[in-house]
Amino acid sequence: MPDDHDAASAAHEADRILDAALRLAEVHGWDALHLYEVAEDLGLSLSAIHQHFRQKDDLAEAWFDRADRVLLAVPERPGWAALPPRERLYQAIMAWLDALHPHRRSTRAMLGYKLHHEHVHLQLHGLTRISRTVQWIREAALLPNTGMRQEIEEGVLTGIYLATFSRWLRDDSPDSAAAQKRLQRLLQSAEQVATGPGRWLPGSAAES
Repeated sequence: MPDDHDAASAAHEADRILDAALRLAEVHGWDALHLYEVAEDLGLSLSAIHQHFRQKDDLAEAWFDRADRVLLAVPERPGWAALPPRERLYQAIMAWLDALHPHRRSTRAMLGYKLHHEHVHLQLHGLTRISRTVQWIREAALLPNTGMRQEIEEGVLTGIYLATFSRWLRDDSPDSAAAQKRLQRLLQSAEQVATGPGRWLPGSAAES
């Protein structure tokens, strides 16, 4: 259908713009990246860039959206539902981080850009981003809790996600081993603390 073709074409062009921006940022740095440079690199007009990205930070959001899409594909792995909840959480979070790995330096710079004192609006938007990604982590990990248990679970997972992400951003060890160890330790600690019928760990009440 023509509409499907147009949507696919628009998505392809948006991906090209994002890839070009990331490539240029690796050379010049994210702070020094200008949208007119991206347009020049691709032979596009600024109007064409604006059709997909209204501001520079939209490129950063598209980068994190790409990681979210990788995360959402994780449940398609064979035998996913049979894994223990802690392992599903571990693999889901690491899949998200691994998707960002090719441009970790630019990812770190994107967050630094958001934290500039004059970018309060971006920081507020970042809180929504964190909440949304944590929600997708829960969905990908097939977590069934609702109500108060879900709220507690979300709070714990948000802390684990942010602590792991923070370590990953400055992790120069092979295969992000330090971040992996931190995530494993945090998930194990949460599982050990969460004992009894009120435990937060997703799926544990139903699977015990």
